Amino acid sequence: MKGLWGNRDFRLLWTGETTSMLGSMVATTALPLVAVITLQASTFGVGLLTAVAWLPWLVIGLPAGAWVDRLPKRAVMLTCNTVSMAVFGSVPVVAAFGALTMPYLLVAALLGGVAKVFFSLAYRAYLPTLVGADDLLEGNAKLDGSESATQVAGPGLAGLLAQAFGPVSGILVDAVSFGVSVLCVRAIRVRETVVAAARTPLRSQIAEGLRFVTRDRYLRTLMTFGAVSNLALTGYSSIQVVFLSRTLGASPGVVGLVMALAASGGVLGAMLAGRLGARFGTARAFLLCEVFAAPMLFLGPLSSPGWGLSLSVLAVFGVCTGVVASNVLTTTFRQQYCPPELYGRISSSASLVNYGTIPLAGVLSGVLGEAIGVRATLWVAAGVLVAALPMLAPLAKLRDFPRALSRESAHLGAALSRESAA
Repeated sequence: MKGLWGNRDFRLLWTGETTSMLGSMVATTALPLVAVITLQASTFGVGLLTAVAWLPWLVIGLPAGAWVDRLPKRAVMLTCNTVSMAVFGSVPVVAAFGALTMPYLLVAALLGGVAKVFFSLAYRAYLPTLVGADDLLEGNAKLDGSESATQVAGPGLAGLLAQAFGPVSGILVDAVSFGVSVLCVRAIRVRETVVAAARTPLRSQIAEGLRFVTRDRYLRTLMTFGAVSNLALTGYSSIQVVFLSRTLGASPGVVGLVMALAASGGVLGAMLAGRLGARFGTARAFLLCEVFAAPMLFLGPLSSPGWGLSLSVLAVFGVCTGVVASNVLTTTFRQQYCPPELYGRISSSASLVNYGTIPLAGVLSGVLGEAIGVRATLWVAAGVLVAALPMLAPLAKLRDFPRALSRESAHLGAALSRESAA
């Protein structure tokens, strides 16, 4: 059966997003390699790159959600990808003139992060326009699966490009990928119906999303757990290149290979998400994935040069398998559960907390890496991830995530919708 592959507009969205994600995954490895190899940045500087890329979620995440709810999602996605293409395309140009500096790299990461905030909110809200409610799980699995595949290919490609043409070449590839995505999104025929912008002040609309998330026990639990787990996972990943390159002495090509093999776990996770949900129930499958993933991170700090690098591969492979599968399940849950007219604000409210810890993680990992060493910092990150698991206790009694609002949340959603229409 063709499934969603028979849907032309979904294929275009998938092609554009997969291409841009491949470029982004190349850049995720290329940016720290440029900082470490070309600019001789400190561990703190490398951690700061991660921090500034995610800082926009903390600063503009809430108003971005309200704006996205008011605007055509496709137009927002096109604008964001165009901005990202220009920003990252400027980096190799500046480098060609010998003027690239760490501050310039930080500004590029910051501007790219701003575009990513708006794109991410619009992208997830746009998917239900292209596919029916019963196809959302398949759509998310395909999109998250391809994203995981790019996490496999991206680091390896970044390592090869770095060895052949220098680390900056990976950032050029990222810029080109955003251009391809622009062409694909422009070709999508489906146009969503945009509800006329409410006359309610922006501050009130932001408050509506916050109230909905904080009062709903399921969304609140996922939000708080996501914040702590992102703190741990980002703290680990933001200094992983430093650990592999400087502590273990791996070459850029080997660094890319290790990260590519490790990220292949995400492909497996996306493939398993639907099967696990059908067999155990979506909520139980989510818990199973998280309980499996967290302890795997302890293998990473045990790595050593040579064959000992396989422990780094196993650690991140296991984490990616569990986390990607759980993300497919929870993303589908939110898209089915949340009122469409509030989705952008609900998503941005949750993302403010979820992603707001990521800039903090980038800074903390850099500081701890300088203070206690990179390997010890990886141990700390693994410990934080395992310690966060008890936060999921409120979901333990569920077999499946609900597809309909609880009575309290339904009343709140109806009240907020009436307020927005007033």
